[in-house]
Amino acid sequence: MNQTSLKKFAYLSIAAAVMTIGLKFGAYLLTGSMGLFSDALESCVNLIAAVIALIMITISERPADKEHEYGHSKAEYFSSAIEGSLILVAAFSIIWSAVPRIINPQPLENVGIGLLISTGASAINLAVSLILIKNGKKRHSLLLEADGKHLMTDVWTSVGVIAGIGLVKLTGLIILDPIIAVIVALNIVWTGMQLLRRSGNGLLDSVISTDEQKLITDFLETQKSKGIEYHSLMTRQAGQRIFISLHLLVPGAWTVQQGHDESDYIEEYIENLFEGPVTCSTHIEPVEDPASLNDIGIDRKRK
Repeated sequence: MNQTSLKKFAYLSIAAAVMTIGLKFGAYLLTGSMGLFSDALESCVNLIAAVIALIMITISERPADKEHEYGHSKAEYFSSAIEGSLILVAAFSIIWSAVPRIINPQPLENVGIGLLISTGASAINLAVSLILIKNGKKRHSLLLEADGKHLMTDVWTSVGVIAGIGLVKLTGLIILDPIIAVIVALNIVWTGMQLLRRSGNGLLDSVISTDEQKLITDFLETQKSKGIEYHSLMTRQAGQRIFISLHLLVPGAWTVQQGHDESDYIEEYIENLFEGPVTCSTHIEPVEDPASLNDIGIDRKRK
């Protein structure tokens, strides 16, 4: 999958953020609700995050060069880390604005129309978040998946705000509005921390998922009928790109050409198991040599 294709999702996220900012701030100005204000402020974070995502996608799709021989795909993790940080800033801003309203509650106005506008904005976010999450998983893009999950959190935030304001209208307890805003902020803090954690894991070269590893090992098991064994299988995820390395144990009587042809076939087959970009490399060893059975880690010390 070409990384350039991810740009259209970033543009979609930007467009959704612009629309929802206008709608949510309009709802806040109509009602004076701190809950709706917190919702609108999070949409501002969405816009900043979407713009940063577009920049990082542009960087990540650059081809490998002399300074970055493994490419620039890890730029995606910086985007999700920045987004997580912005979410935390937004959360504390909401709390800062809501506390005075808890001390001195203010009445709400035009609640009905405000809730209607906010519901429309939430519907936009819901549609876009589902698109981003689906394509983020499909393309192994933490950036898209993180942006989609952030928008989904925004949807649940809006649902909570709408329900809370409805309770204010029913009960007349206007202090519920800023309290709801604080609860929303705490929920946003959790989302921000999760994004920061996932970004850190990505920068630390996490392995691919268990299901993805099984795709590889299931195929390699089929090669045993040819007299080919394997070991030292290592994987890492770098943005959209997956790196895979392994040792192939082949009959020592094979010619170099035979070993080369089989390794080429295996590398190509493994790379085609995934939709996104994959780099697979193999090392050939004679199966008869007992030393060949020892695993070798990243520092090449035999285990």
